[in-house]
Amino acid sequence: MIVITNPSAVADEISIIDSLFEEGLSLLHIRKPDFSEIETAKFIHQIKHQYRQNLVLHNHHEIAADFGINRIHFSETERKKTTDFAASNMVLSTSTHSVEDFNALENTFEYAFLSPLFPSISKENYSSKTNLFEEIKQRENFNTKIVALGGIYSDNIEQSLQNGFDDIALLGTIWNSPNAIKNFKLCQKIVLSLSA
Repeated sequence: MIVITNPSAVADEISIIDSLFEEGLSLLHIRKPDFSEIETAKFIHQIKHQYRQNLVLHNHHEIAADFGINRIHFSETERKKTTDFAASNMVLSTSTHSVEDFNALENTFEYAFLSPLFPSISKENYSSKTNLFEEIKQRENFNTKIVALGGIYSDNIEQSLQNGFDDIALLGTIWNSPNAIKNFKLCQKIVLSLSA
């Protein structure tokens, strides 16, 4: 299970992030598009050192090595602009918004988000124009894991994982909640019960 940071600052964000890791979060995507390189570095610096290997950088990839981070993420726009993904020993991920784009990915990506699966919790009026559950039946790329993103919460995790998605990513269900940790644990319990 993956969690993506809220794009803007959240009260007690670092404390929540550390608690999520203590509860067993495997990967945290740091997506702060408006942060400068210095702001991004300060943000990472506040997260407990032992969790650095579980961080994925969306922006300012050049500072990843300074923090011992070996995972970087490419937005769809960046991926289409960049042809060279030879990031030495980096683990790469990316974003897609159609199964056609997902199928066309190079094998260099460990996983890719496919979104929005459901109407977004964090972005108003943001939903897919097509039924991604129907589209995923056309999946041809089995070298890259496909991760459901967009509107994921406890009530639709099972539907996502039983209909072709390899994993889920949470954003709004964590950061738009009055109790982020409780929501995370509920989602985690469902994922673990399905993989048992």
